[in-house]
Amino acid sequence: MSDLRYPIGLYQANAAPTREEQAECIKQIREMPDRLLLAVKELSDSQMDTPYRPGGWTVRQVVHHLADSHLNWYARTKLALTEMEPVVKPFDENLWAELQDARTGAIQTSISLLDGLHNRWAQMFESLNPADWSRKMMHPERGLMALHTVLPMMAWHGRHHTAHIEELRKRMGW
Repeated sequence: MSDLRYPIGLYQANAAPTREEQAECIKQIREMPDRLLLAVKELSDSQMDTPYRPGGWTVRQVVHHLADSHLNWYARTKLALTEMEPVVKPFDENLWAELQDARTGAIQTSISLLDGLHNRWAQMFESLNPADWSRKMMHPERGLMALHTVLPMMAWHGRHHTAHIEELRKRMGW
């Protein structure tokens, strides 16, 4: 692998996904916490504090980042469904990853949060009608985003960061 930052490749935004592609993305959202739990299974504290790449976050920070990020995107999704093109607030993920809870906190809290959050998120996505997928939010850094673009992006995001941990384990022989 030549670029440790993108173990599954860069995110490729496509046109609106088909129903089948939506169902696959929802399945990935639902299964992500279990895949993440498997990826971190039996890692020691020193392994949890190992960066997945030179200059990158530690495994612990990656787990907490997933909870922080997905919690924000879940709320943004709900806002898009309940308001007319709401302006959503970005956050500085690097600064959040440097906070004490992300650098030293137990990962089980974030995995538990992700488990419940992803269950709710998947249920919500499954309940959307065709018009709901066109609902939009205004992200100051990304522009106007329809929900049909958020779903595959977030399914990729979970796979992307879980793969950081899986690939680190392979490289390190853990």
